[in-house]
Amino acid sequence: MDYPGLSIHALKDLLAARKVTPLEVTEAVFARIDTVEERIGAFITINREQALRRAEEAGKQLDRGEGGALCGIPMAIKDVVCTKGMRTTAGSKILEPFIPPYNATVIDKLEAAGAVIIGKLSMDEFAMGSSNENCAYGVPKNPWNREYICGGSSGGSAAAVAADESFASLGSDTGGSIRQPASHCGIVGLKPTYGRVSRFGLLAYASSLDQIGPLTKDVRDCALMLNVISGYDPKDSTSVNQAVPDYQSALRDGLKGMTLGIPREYFGEGLDPEVEAAVKNAVEKLQDAGATVRQVSLPHTEYGVAAYYIIAPAEASSNLARYDGVKYGMRDMDAATLMDMYKKTRSKGFGDEVKRRIIMGTYALSSGYYDAYYKKASQVRTLIVRDYQQAFAECDVLVSPVTPTPAWKLGEKSHDPLSMYLSDVLTIPANLAGIPGLSVPCGISRAGLPIGLQIQGAHFQEEKLLRVGFNLEQRLDMVGRKPDL
Repeated sequence: MDYPGLSIHALKDLLAARKVTPLEVTEAVFARIDTVEERIGAFITINREQALRRAEEAGKQLDRGEGGALCGIPMAIKDVVCTKGMRTTAGSKILEPFIPPYNATVIDKLEAAGAVIIGKLSMDEFAMGSSNENCAYGVPKNPWNREYICGGSSGGSAAAVAADESFASLGSDTGGSIRQPASHCGIVGLKPTYGRVSRFGLLAYASSLDQIGPLTKDVRDCALMLNVISGYDPKDSTSVNQAVPDYQSALRDGLKGMTLGIPREYFGEGLDPEVEAAVKNAVEKLQDAGATVRQVSLPHTEYGVAAYYIIAPAEASSNLARYDGVKYGMRDMDAATLMDMYKKTRSKGFGDEVKRRIIMGTYALSSGYYDAYYKKASQVRTLIVRDYQQAFAECDVLVSPVTPTPAWKLGEKSHDPLSMYLSDVLTIPANLAGIPGLSVPCGISRAGLPIGLQIQGAHFQEEKLLRVGFNLEQRLDMVGRKPDL
């Protein structure tokens, strides 16, 4: 049986029936990685020996009638999440020798549930990028067509799941970095409400925007993963102390009584006709499931990208100041003075995109420019929050494209940062407002590239997103469609 091609819930049934052991499954996943990884490049670090030992332990737990919700399930993690005893690079040379002495809270939760961590996945350096071409350890390819990007910054996380190298993965989403690669790779990706999942142990890019979330093969797996990683964490000052519902119980058939809002600003100039057609077809399927549809307006959407690229770099310039060669990570050993060591370490350790954003953020926060830039961007952020509040007074969720276009060719936008930034125009507003967003596959372009539908909801309304996504899956022939590798 092709174990790596199964969903988590299908594999759980086999494990529970003792038709396969966690060790056999993990060995099958590593065999899959050995077969396709050279062509995909999703991993930075592979944790083979520790994973096989953990799989053996999981098997013994199952034999004793023990084990959590993910017992014996192999999965990989975006390399921006700290893993005790396992190299964590954030896709950057500046953290090349860093091995964390502790786990991120989400890793503790996964391991408590019995998950087998098989490695760390490629990403844009410090999560800065939309194509995963900014990684210091190589560029992963889209499994559907290896001449195309897999999306970013959680590109390795999406590519590994799409290529059946991992049953699920964790990514982080600062401006669309879970939803966009999920859309480009034809899988499910969820950015939870800000504060729903602990950020402790996440190497921060922009602290008021970053959120950890799951990338999975279907919505049912997504609900399971979200239940495992959610919850209040006293170690994270941004964590919200709110009860976690059973997200899997939200996966009910039919959408009678639900109202879907269609933001008119998300269907304007620059939207690829194939993306628009796929999304409209998906909306019709949701109407068939019983939902009603109405037009809504998010009038400040057009200012989202500009506000984001002031707020996020400003926070990055502060967060990345800690990487100076003193406490951990890379240090330039040829420097003659302390100041020279700072300069040389950061110049050699950071890539071009990270340097660009540090400079942008430092400028926006500098004396004489704070009010003109950062303060103004924060005011725009408030207006975007109000737009969402008004929209959710009229509807349960918003449905739209995830990105204006399908994936583009590798290198196509590498020398045009502005064009790259604009590719996140439809995902950034959710991060600015702190609301949840879900990407679910809804079509395939004529070029054979996946297209995703974005579902957004009010704060802590992930259940509604998952219910809508689940119903779309039931009515579209997308689950189980695989890239030809």
